[in-house]
Amino acid sequence: MKKFALVLAFLPGLVFAEDDCATRRTVPDTIQSLQDVVQLGLCRNPQTAAAYASLRATHFNKNAAYSSYLPSVNAGLSAGKDYRNKDWDDWSYGASISASYLIFDFGKRLADMNQVISAYRAAGFDFSETVQNFVYGLVGSYYELLKADADVESAKSALTVAQTAYDTASKKFKAGVVAKADVLKAETRLANSKLSVEKAKNSREITKGTLLTKLSFPAEQDIKIADMSSSFGSDAESESVEELINIAREKRPDLLKASANKDAAWHKRNAVFLKNLPSISASGSVSWNDDSLGDLFAPDSNKINGSIGIRVSMPLFAGFANMYGVRAAEAEYDRAKYNEQQTTNAAMLDIFTAYHNYKTARTVLTQTESLLKSATESERVTAGMYKVGRATMLDWQTAQSELIDAQRQNNSAKYDLFVKRAAVALAIGDIKSELEGLKDEK
Repeated sequence: MKKFALVLAFLPGLVFAEDDCATRRTVPDTIQSLQDVVQLGLCRNPQTAAAYASLRATHFNKNAAYSSYLPSVNAGLSAGKDYRNKDWDDWSYGASISASYLIFDFGKRLADMNQVISAYRAAGFDFSETVQNFVYGLVGSYYELLKADADVESAKSALTVAQTAYDTASKKFKAGVVAKADVLKAETRLANSKLSVEKAKNSREITKGTLLTKLSFPAEQDIKIADMSSSFGSDAESESVEELINIAREKRPDLLKASANKDAAWHKRNAVFLKNLPSISASGSVSWNDDSLGDLFAPDSNKINGSIGIRVSMPLFAGFANMYGVRAAEAEYDRAKYNEQQTTNAAMLDIFTAYHNYKTARTVLTQTESLLKSATESERVTAGMYKVGRATMLDWQTAQSELIDAQRQNNSAKYDLFVKRAAVALAIGDIKSELEGLKDEK
């Protein structure tokens, strides 16, 4: 049960909080951090709410299974009249109460209980997996929106540079220093830059709409989100693949769910086998029958009857159903074992892939930062050279194109690194630590 505690430990307090987040119709007008967006999404998302409802249903089924350890009590009332020889008899009345209790069944009751508990644990891990996958999707959409915002700013910056180039070329043409072709080239670049700004804004709107939809808000609303720190200090960065795999064995929900399903299948196999063994029960009953209510409590009344007893029952033959039931349960257990092995293999590959993707993303970010620094300096120098007549407009435009490309690559690399780091946290089943790590870095 210690592992199962990890399931609910992930959830922020707002998942089922009784505030207005679930019913509000507009996005908060304050700047939302990643943690704010995640909490808002968990509070409003129908997918996680449905998964939680499924978990609650499994919880109640588990509680219902404890009834096998308690007595079974039944009560009944009756009233009727018989028709005999073309005449109706007087009304007759009756009441009864009976109880039975299972004393011993060679452990079948315990096996059934353990099966239900394992199924409940599996449902809990399934809920945790649903929540973590949803959070990871929110994280990706959040970073995509930050990237879209950065692309808009880069496009505006490129437009400013293009406007400067056009103004410079126009002044030099009027002064008779350059040909008309320079002005036309600068004008073309300016028009392309304006178009790029509009495309970046359109892409930003689509990305924003995607995030708002995941938060269950209308896509046409707007949301303000906070940029992320450039520092990276999560524990995952200093850990090896082997260490991450060990963490995953303790925290990754699908691995824990597969293990719980295997346990449930094992207990079911035992329960089906034990079903063929005898069971011992105690029973007792009290009944009353009369065709008149007048002398119910008369001293000589013999209309109240009762009984107590011990009953032993054992199935002898059920058309081979019990035999085939045992074989089916054994096959289900084998399937659960193979599913656990397959899930483990897939999880190990996920961790390995996510780890190396993250390491590659860090290298790419470092390279794009160097590229951006070089492209920025190159554009600045080329602009100065053009202004003094030592470079052509084509040289300047080439430097501008390289700068724009470097900015886009750097934007992509920066936020892709955040996504890749979140992918590592998801792969080990501990995306909560990723959110807490980002919170600590601020």
